[in-house]
Amino acid sequence: MLSLSDLGLIGLFIGNFLAATIVPFSSDALYIGALAAMGRPWECFVVATAGNWLGSIATYYCGLIAKWEWLERTFRIEPQTIARQKPKIDRFGTWLALLAWVPFIGDVLVLALGFYRTPKLPTFILLLIGKAGRFLVWTALIIH
Repeated sequence: MLSLSDLGLIGLFIGNFLAATIVPFSSDALYIGALAAMGRPWECFVVATAGNWLGSIATYYCGLIAKWEWLERTFRIEPQTIARQKPKIDRFGTWLALLAWVPFIGDVLVLALGFYRTPKLPTFILLLIGKAGRFLVWTALIIH
């Protein structure tokens, strides 16, 4: 049976896409492992960033089409969890997309950004900046 590591850059993309959704695993661990195994830092950077960013966009759209009941049933997220994000979104808006990489809260923030319908283009640009920044830091730490 194939594992994500057997799939190389495709596995890195798939893993980072899934990690940016509500699927619970660490894109950081996957990225560090891929860097160590492949020794192709800039290719890994581009692929991981693209996968993680597109996964966050998918999560945003899940929030956009979500109903309270669906969030509870599908993602096991209680309405008060998303409701707690509302004051933050009202205050900081799309800027919260820069924090989408933060473990445990990042995916819920992105889901909430979609649920509360922040403007797509600025949200997607800030998601990309945040995701790329995180992988750039990991790349710099690992290759030096």
